[in-house]
Amino acid sequence: MTALAILSLCVWAWLLAAHGRFWQAGPMLAPDRPALSPSIVVVVPARDEAPFIARSLGSLLAQDYAGDWRVILVDDGSTDGTGAIARALDDPRLTVLTGAPRPPGWTGKQWAVSQGIAQAGSAEFILLTDADIVHDSNHLAALLAQAERTNADLVSGMVRLSCASPAERALIPAFVHFFQLLYPFAWVNDPRRRTAAAAGGTMLVRRRALDRIGGIAAIRGALIDDVALAAGVKQKGRIWLGHTALARSIRPYPRAGEIWRMIARSAYVQLHCSPLLLAGCIAGMALVWIVPPVALLVGHGTARAVGALAWVGLAWSYLPSLRRYRLSARRAPFLPLVAAFYMAATIGSALNHHLGRGVAWKGRAYQGARA
Repeated sequence: MTALAILSLCVWAWLLAAHGRFWQAGPMLAPDRPALSPSIVVVVPARDEAPFIARSLGSLLAQDYAGDWRVILVDDGSTDGTGAIARALDDPRLTVLTGAPRPPGWTGKQWAVSQGIAQAGSAEFILLTDADIVHDSNHLAALLAQAERTNADLVSGMVRLSCASPAERALIPAFVHFFQLLYPFAWVNDPRRRTAAAAGGTMLVRRRALDRIGGIAAIRGALIDDVALAAGVKQKGRIWLGHTALARSIRPYPRAGEIWRMIARSAYVQLHCSPLLLAGCIAGMALVWIVPPVALLVGHGTARAVGALAWVGLAWSYLPSLRRYRLSARRAPFLPLVAAFYMAATIGSALNHHLGRGVAWKGRAYQGARA
């Protein structure tokens, strides 16, 4: 136990000191205005989003942006009246497309996005956003200003996720925390590093950069499409990823089971459906998150002291994420329990794959899915 505790502490020392400052709260998207006003088309893929679509589209149609912009919603085979709700908004800046049948090799979302982009004409920028996101009126302008300021081909903001139910308060801040651990924002934004990621809720991409990588067809089978798009764009351009207080998700996750399914949907895909990578991931997560409290609670002497230091370090790293969601710092020491939940969901994701259930989302199942 002593050796494991010391190894865990060493890992935490490296994570806190040299892993891209992953624990920090920023960077934040600034509420700013661009000097220029290029044309923008907002593409919203939607499948069975009736509870959210009116609020989401309403917030997009209320954007305070000086340039030419319009919104294209692609109704991806909805059965709950999503398209009808959108058409009832009756706004000349909104186009509602009925999605065509999905070709082999495409995920439903990417096929819907590709159809929207095909109708975007010569727009200089494309904003890809989800149908459950509500935007402040200056969000579009702020994204453009950030692209202008950093000369970025892709600007993405991690929106505030729903955090109202007990399950959300216990588990959702950690989702953001773990994402930042996997993809430190400082490394994502550093053109000298290969680390690439984006937050799929809002991704503003230059049309020329999208064309350069072969369009959405280049990631047509990707389930983790935001990371795949960012990786493609960063090969020959700059990307920027930060948090945004100018947009929020209104999709609730009232029960832990729903959060479990959200994690399990893509966790094993992230590991390229590799049992070897799964084993390494679980071993690594156990070393980082589980060993410190176990060493403190059941260890003796040096193991207990070292475990306590590592536990303090991991709890401290969680504080900025808790503050972002206005939650008490008293939750920080319980992060290992939350990590255990995520570990179990990751194992569940692998079991689904190897039992032939693949990845299921919005009534569709994908076998042999890739990141």
